[in-house]
Amino acid sequence: IMMLFPFIAGLAAFILLIKPLNNRTFNNTINGTGSIRWTRFFISAFIWLILSALYLFLYLKFDPSNFTFNNKTYSIFILILISVLFIPFQAAFEEVLFRGYLMQGFAAVLRNRWFPLLMTSIMFGLMHAFNPEVKAYGFMTMMPQYILFGLIFGVITLLDDGIEAAMGAHTANNIFLCVMVTNPSSALQTPALYEQHNIHPWTEFTGLLFTGIAFVLILKIVFKWDDFSLLFNEVKAEKVVNQIP
Repeated sequence: IMMLFPFIAGLAAFILLIKPLNNRTFNNTINGTGSIRWTRFFISAFIWLILSALYLFLYLKFDPSNFTFNNKTYSIFILILISVLFIPFQAAFEEVLFRGYLMQGFAAVLRNRWFPLLMTSIMFGLMHAFNPEVKAYGFMTMMPQYILFGLIFGVITLLDDGIEAAMGAHTANNIFLCVMVTNPSSALQTPALYEQHNIHPWTEFTGLLFTGIAFVLILKIVFKWDDFSLLFNEVKAEKVVNQIP
């Protein structure tokens, strides 16, 4: 729990300071409409949970000896409660900072979407550079996975014109990892339902890549996004003005 408090404090500080320092509201950082679309948050979280559960099921089926089942029902219920209460603040802070504030800021200056997407994804990856997984498996091995997470969340932010879907997926991902599976080098050391003994980073990267592609395509259908051409379009000045006064 203690490791999550800096994120809670960071989110609180962001909410309090965004108006006096940047003359913007917190909701403007979420999207350009001024109101938070909670339905998108929960739909995205649900879909990511389903895909994560499917991935874990396949992993357990094809490599069962790599996992140990932790049959401590009482601790799992407590872990679920703590995760649901605190992890949304951590995920929200990271999404607001990277896919909200910084992505909008880069877009305001450069009037395009690809550079903000790439830059914020790299910055998101570098923020995790001191995670224990990096120490265990190496910077160049783990960094592509963190950056890929940033790219997935960044793409759906651009296509959905807001960070609610990214917040939902990010929250669901971290709750799932806390509750369902942990490993000795994980940044989230919890009494999860399964303990994974050996990590294969490039297998995990490949799994994340296919999960991310499936996730984006499912959201495209559910949210009725027109196509992916938006990712290549120039950011119009009036659009930036609406989000960055």
